[in-house]
Amino acid sequence: MMLKFLRLLKILRVSVQYGLDEIAISGLKKPRITKLIDTVFFWRDLSAPRGVRLRMALEDLGPIFVKFGQVLSTRRDLIPADLVEELSRLQDRVPPFDSDLAIAQIRKSLGAHPDQLFASFERTPVASASIAQVHFATLKDGKQVAVKVLRPGMKKSIDEDVALMHIAAEWIGRVWADSKRLKPKEVVAEFDKYLHDELDLMREAANASQLRRNFADSQLLLVPEMYWDYCSNSVIVMERMHGIPVSQIDRLEAAGVDLKKLSSDGVEIFFTQVFRDGFFHADMHPGNILVSIDPATFGRYIALDFGIVGTLNDFDKDYLSQNFLAFFRRDYKRVAEAHIESGWAPKETRVDELESAVRACCEPIFDRPLKDISFGQILLRLFQTSRRFNVEVQPQLVLLQKTLLNIEGLGRQLDPDLDLWKTAKPYLENWMAEQVGWQGMWQRLKAEAPRYTHILPQLPRLLHRALEQQGERPADNAELIKVLISEQQRTNRLLGFVVYFAGAFGLGLALYQLYLRWQHLA
Repeated sequence: MMLKFLRLLKILRVSVQYGLDEIAISGLKKPRITKLIDTVFFWRDLSAPRGVRLRMALEDLGPIFVKFGQVLSTRRDLIPADLVEELSRLQDRVPPFDSDLAIAQIRKSLGAHPDQLFASFERTPVASASIAQVHFATLKDGKQVAVKVLRPGMKKSIDEDVALMHIAAEWIGRVWADSKRLKPKEVVAEFDKYLHDELDLMREAANASQLRRNFADSQLLLVPEMYWDYCSNSVIVMERMHGIPVSQIDRLEAAGVDLKKLSSDGVEIFFTQVFRDGFFHADMHPGNILVSIDPATFGRYIALDFGIVGTLNDFDKDYLSQNFLAFFRRDYKRVAEAHIESGWAPKETRVDELESAVRACCEPIFDRPLKDISFGQILLRLFQTSRRFNVEVQPQLVLLQKTLLNIEGLGRQLDPDLDLWKTAKPYLENWMAEQVGWQGMWQRLKAEAPRYTHILPQLPRLLHRALEQQGERPADNAELIKVLISEQQRTNRLLGFVVYFAGAFGLGLALYQLYLRWQHLA
């Protein structure tokens, strides 16, 4: 209890020192309090911009608060632009913990000392962050691996700090006039879930395995293999990847990597993950991306750190694809209609007004190279427009927005002349054709075929049961009988249609299989 009290005192001291109260002044329901605050804390130096002071305060409070700032930097729909810019500069870099603690964690999790598990184990970590650190090792069969070890005591530390954040969010919700829009309690709850997900390294290993399977046949992206015999909730062992960090442009050029192709490949990887798989790496900052210079995989991206992934369902993908294509075609009316049809904008919203607002935000970005465009500013203006029209920003799209901004930064580094939209448009059009055309319909029918084979044999029994139930109805209720007969006739017609359709579909599948076998024999 005393430790919690001391931690709270430190948070209050840092908040006062960096003038975090000033950030909230404009939103206080009782602005007269501000004069009292300025009088009491007259000694503070608040000459630095508020965003800089917020970033410094979070760094002073430690890695959990740094993580919280990084999460806040993705919420451009909630946080002012100047604060977002500074929060995005927060670096999740902390001193490594003692190697003996890492060895103890490995021994506890995997049941043996690293010297017994590996042919060699490097005690000095190669990377360290707030949640875990990484050591290199070699398996007994000679394979080089990276061992990621959870930082000891993280769960207790996270629980304590997040509990204080929940208290602060409750307080902010009561005194801040803008709290209804900013939703502080919901933001802290989202952060709480995010952190506890990161504490389970098996979840990260599973994410990596899924992404690796999705790109198994790809010539664009490499994902390390997970060695499941050496994985647990607090330790995971993966294939060691060799490459050049994507941010080191000079080394990439010296190695002969085509930077223009690399930039367009990055766009394709992003849209493939989003629209084909609905499963995307949501932490694609330069520190998590390498480029292979091995002759067998030269020029391919290498993805690392899979603690944060985003998922989209079919509705999200359909909505996004329609909006992206409408943007590409400058069909702003369709964008407005999609928002209203999806229920994200109120039904009473006038299409022409929302169309005009979206046009004002997006028209300037077309026919200009990426170096002349800030997609962060475009997103910010879109969010401001969304608030004016009471458009709900969907939680599942927050990570997507963050990832798109990372793609923008990556594109700027590799090829300042890359036009993200022109690069993505053909890919999206092909994807839409596959989804709504005959090819997409055929793929969905094949996917549903096992269900049809299960349902079809039951149709005679279901029909017989329906007829029996109809025969058991009382004979003296003429009106009810007429209704039931009418419904039965309608049901019979529907069942007949299903039977004929299923039969035709089954015959088509059989003919298709015969055709494939004939082609194989030929």
